[in-house]
Amino acid sequence: MLPLPGSPAASWVMYRARFASVFKGADPRVCVAFWLFGLINNVLYVIVLSAALDLVGPSVPKGVVLLCDVIPSFMMKLCAPYFIHAIPYPIRIILMSILSAVGMLLIALTPAYTDGGTISTKMAGVVLASLSSGAGELSFLGLTHYYGPFSLAAWGSGTGGAGLIGAGAYSLATTAIGLSSKNTIFASAFLPIVMLASFYVILPRGPLARRLPRERLRTPSTDEDDGSVHPDTEVAEPAEDAEEEGLLQQGRASSDSKSVNRTPQSWTAVFLQNLRRSRSLFFPYMLPLLLVYIAEYTINQGVSPTLLFPLATSPFHHYRAFYPTYNAIYQSGVFISRSSTPFVRIHRLYLPSLLQCINLVVLIMQALFDFVPTVWIIFAIIFWEGLLGGAVYVNTFAEISDHVAKAEREFSLGAVTVSDSGGICIAGFIGMALEVGLCRWQVKHGKDWCKQI
Repeated sequence: MLPLPGSPAASWVMYRARFASVFKGADPRVCVAFWLFGLINNVLYVIVLSAALDLVGPSVPKGVVLLCDVIPSFMMKLCAPYFIHAIPYPIRIILMSILSAVGMLLIALTPAYTDGGTISTKMAGVVLASLSSGAGELSFLGLTHYYGPFSLAAWGSGTGGAGLIGAGAYSLATTAIGLSSKNTIFASAFLPIVMLASFYVILPRGPLARRLPRERLRTPSTDEDDGSVHPDTEVAEPAEDAEEEGLLQQGRASSDSKSVNRTPQSWTAVFLQNLRRSRSLFFPYMLPLLLVYIAEYTINQGVSPTLLFPLATSPFHHYRAFYPTYNAIYQSGVFISRSSTPFVRIHRLYLPSLLQCINLVVLIMQALFDFVPTVWIIFAIIFWEGLLGGAVYVNTFAEISDHVAKAEREFSLGAVTVSDSGGICIAGFIGMALEVGLCRWQVKHGKDWCKQI
């Protein structure tokens, strides 16, 4: 019996059909693998930040943990796109997993903070995990070139989920379950095993099937064939090698009759060519991503701790409850927007970046002049902040996948990742000064709540 038109059953059937049409052609194994890539690659970063107080103690600024967690990743993203193509993806996954695991073990097994030496050792572990995260982001985004738009959507959703799951899991483990910070971080050192399983067990290997040894591959032709393999199809011809398409092929020898080894000149030419490509990526993709990250992380680190209201008019009993609540609301918005590309696409990247800058100005003004009547409006703005930030992130890479030539797409996806880490680094320095300044202003004007956190 067919459901009556306009009935709830008919609406449910219609929505199911629409949902199925959106994901038509999606490979579940690809989606699961890339969702787990995004989750595991980012969740350790979130866990480290959640454990900042436990890592360095109350006397050391928590910004130290943030900078150790972000700057190495930023440097990796800044430099690695120019050489990482020489390392095959299977080897990269192993190296990144080892770096992550060793870093987290170093943090967990170092004795509790007692002096600068032990803190330095813990921060060395944070640096190793950060390097792995940076290499992972540019590698997995580059890998989406071969697996199509659903892989990018799954990656974005996984990275969004990492914020919620990472912070929630650490809080649950150290409070409700009663695990120590050390044991929680020790357990997280085994999470990279999920990354290995995702690549070697779950992910279909067809698009990365190797057909010839790398040293025998030829330079792609410069005619109408750009030498790329369609990301959604398996390699059919033995002369094709999907993993080597894109950036790596620029450095191959021109024919079998010539030398099969790369010459120093060829590597120099590739580097200079990629440098020119990076410059061409700055204004359409890098700058809007950089701006939105500077704005949102300045809000999160420098402004949010000062967005306080009288406890009698808020849902909290302690002032320190405001900040983690803001963070949870922000992460919810990020997760939703990073999962949205199959349904909603944003092509004008500067518009949400501008709106995020407006959010920053409005919230700074609120911290100074206290004109918003209720914290619930701030909750809505913070959620909107998360939506905008996640949307710019995932739509930036979706635009690259749509509009950058196939031969340059893998490099472009990796190179643009430097913008988010760069924005976080800049915001980290701005935020540390801004929080102090805003708190002093509030105390000077008779509102000392920021001192009670």
